[in-house]
Amino acid sequence: MFSDVPGLPDGVFTHATLNAFAALPQALHVAVRERLQHAIQTDETLESFPAGSVAPIEAVSMRLPIQTGDFTDMSCSLHHGQNASEAMTGKRSSPPAFFHMPIGYAGRCSSLDISGTAVERPLGQYWAGKPGESEVVFGPCKKMDYELELAAIIGKPLDRRERLTATQAEEHIFGYVLLNDWSARDIQGLEMIPLGPLNGKNAGTTVSPWVVTADALRDFRTTSPLRAQDVKAYLADSGEAALDIKLDVRISPAGQEPGTGQIACRSNSAWMYWTLAQCVAHQAIGGCGLRTGDLIATGTISGEGDEEHGCLMEFMKQGARPPRGYLEDGETVTFSGYCGDGVGFGECTATLLAAREF
Repeated sequence: MFSDVPGLPDGVFTHATLNAFAALPQALHVAVRERLQHAIQTDETLESFPAGSVAPIEAVSMRLPIQTGDFTDMSCSLHHGQNASEAMTGKRSSPPAFFHMPIGYAGRCSSLDISGTAVERPLGQYWAGKPGESEVVFGPCKKMDYELELAAIIGKPLDRRERLTATQAEEHIFGYVLLNDWSARDIQGLEMIPLGPLNGKNAGTTVSPWVVTADALRDFRTTSPLRAQDVKAYLADSGEAALDIKLDVRISPAGQEPGTGQIACRSNSAWMYWTLAQCVAHQAIGGCGLRTGDLIATGTISGEGDEEHGCLMEFMKQGARPPRGYLEDGETVTFSGYCGDGVGFGECTATLLAAREF
């Protein structure tokens, strides 16, 4: 089917992951996508497809689409940052660096899981009562949360000590996936003073199996958000670099079919203060380079309204009664994302299991 695509290496689709294909120039990604679309449109029965390339979806076990060596979680949503600050301190504020650059931390690749993989409630240390005014105890996390995110997969690598601009970063993005960066808020709250999260963030990070390529999203680009101040030159973008992806979160109680629960959030990636291309440029500016398969995520994507909170922590404002508490064992969290007819991300779903005894 692809043998006559100019420049496409033989056997590129025989690997266990998409890394080899992702590393190719974007022009080849576009050519393969167009070839697939044409083949499906001209043969809706798929009988002409190679033997073994077609199977019923219910008979397929999905796997992580890429092998990742570096996972970075950024903070791109102004609304999330201010809502989270209000929940933790009672005041709406942003970190000093936020308006200058997309801030982030290095995540843990060993706990990346494909959608459908259950997540165990983690064990850790946290304050028994009011933070800073109670004893520190050890036990199962009591404040387990989800984080609605989008992530870019690096395709074209960048050598060490090379830099690029946000506009140039676009050609290094192979595609996008949904991502749930599960968060143990009580464990995270203790360990983040003064460093970044560790055990509060490594119980599991759920990744959707379907990669939506950069080419598939070109018609869904929209105006970049207004920013409070001018950005440094390497972070400047075209002004039309935001992605208009509609996102929602459903929480299903134990025993209920995943994805059928009540909608807890409706959000949109276009609302973020920083784009993923800017995140890629900022990651590279220190000289670390980029490797095929690197995963760079947005952090929680939230809007202004209460129905647009991308995580449960944003509801926990001091002096206010939240609509519900943190996640219960057995509940399933399902993310969905779509742009228009025929452009969807599928689902990113996982069930929270009880903590394993130590």
